[in-house]
Amino acid sequence: MIKVALYDAKDYDKPSFEHYGGLHDVRFMFLETKLNEDTVALAKGCDAVCVFVNDSVNKAVIDKLYEYGVKLIALRSAGYNNVDVKAAFGKIHVVHVPAYSPYAVAEHAMALLLTSVRRIHKAYNRTREFNFSLNGLTGFDLYGKTVGVIGTGKIGRIFVDICRGFGMNVIAYDRFPIADSGIKYVSLDELLAQSDIISLHCPLTDETRHMIDVAAINKMKKGVVIVNTSRGGLIDAEALLEGIKARKVGAACLDVYEEEADVFFEDRSGHIMNDDLLSLLISMPNVIVTSHQAFLTAEALNNIAETTVNNILSCFNNDGICDNELCYRCGNVEQCMKKRKERCF
Repeated sequence: MIKVALYDAKDYDKPSFEHYGGLHDVRFMFLETKLNEDTVALAKGCDAVCVFVNDSVNKAVIDKLYEYGVKLIALRSAGYNNVDVKAAFGKIHVVHVPAYSPYAVAEHAMALLLTSVRRIHKAYNRTREFNFSLNGLTGFDLYGKTVGVIGTGKIGRIFVDICRGFGMNVIAYDRFPIADSGIKYVSLDELLAQSDIISLHCPLTDETRHMIDVAAINKMKKGVVIVNTSRGGLIDAEALLEGIKARKVGAACLDVYEEEADVFFEDRSGHIMNDDLLSLLISMPNVIVTSHQAFLTAEALNNIAETTVNNILSCFNNDGICDNELCYRCGNVEQCMKKRKERCF
């Protein structure tokens, strides 16, 4: 039996992981706490840990896991910016779930956009109080508008298709454009200047951190709508707030936030919010915040559990090769294994 400590476990995680774990003799120990330097000792006696986006898997945590004999860090997410992959190299293998349901995230991005531009959230609150006035609810057509998509991986491409269905003019920026995709690629500066709506669909790396900052916002159209369902760190939240207050940014639709780790996924309704910046953003009438729920569909949860269990089984079988391993050997973290077809170390 393979024993796995699953950190930051929520009620919606358990059924799928229990199902697929039970099929393959993988036993999950569900822990409500997040993984960090204070909780890493809970993984003693386990073969692997399963972590989510707000678990802190830094060098100190990795060294402790290695000391405890843990052989695998299994991310149940696509992003891995919270894991020090470099520190793990040579000690503990790291795997992720690259595509659990790109439709879920892309559809949530469009749901946020539609809710914002058609003022659906405001109308919902009004009609619950039997206020049927239309004053202040004027939106705008998506048809004919230019949407700039930053990042054209699986999620980004699905979002492109959705936008085309609305009759929108789509332009995109990606450091690695996809040949023969039919997508119109432009430079980042061109995208910022031409887009009525900008949607982020790229990973958080050293190069992309705060790619939406004061300088980027200054290049945008007045009244631009910014959508982020990727990682909070892509946007400098202070710069975004100033852009909103200056009426440069017309609206922001955020499913992620840079300092979300101690806030999102938890019920904070009975507590005083210590994060003044998040409080100010939420208080703005043209800002919609959801708590990192873009992934949260029944299909996605099922795919996450199934892929995670398969990743674990692949890493513990005889050859130990897993297509979803993240390797630091050559610096090309996601593609190395696919090229070499052998264990990272």
